[in-house]
Amino acid sequence: MSRKTYGGRLRGFRLALAVAASIISPMASRAQKSVPPKPTADLPAGAMQAKATNACTECHEARIILQQRLSKAAWTKEVDKMTKWGALVDPSDRDALIDYLSTNFSPDKPPYVPPRSASPRDSK
Repeated sequence: MSRKTYGGRLRGFRLALAVAASIISPMASRAQKSVPPKPTADLPAGAMQAKATNACTECHEARIILQQRLSKAAWTKEVDKMTKWGALVDPSDRDALIDYLSTNFSPDKPPYVPPRSASPRDSK
């Protein structure tokens, strides 16, 4: 293969690469923008709020906790299960975390009502 042919192919490859990058780049940024943001619902105030937020929202949204209505025994099982799955709960905080969750998210609390967003129909 002559130098002239190799150089031409290299320029063609570079051009094709530049064109592909210019097409893919805007598509990638649009794809990133279309992912809905994580809901940032806060857990109730309390001595264990920060630790519960750190331990639980590492893997899922706070909304998962907010909608639960479990007994103390069920929260104990849930915390132990999540700890086995990797939730970072200091053993010295375990009982206080269970108390926090079972106090704020017990079966006698009213059901969780998720926040509603306005639909196009609501704006008419």
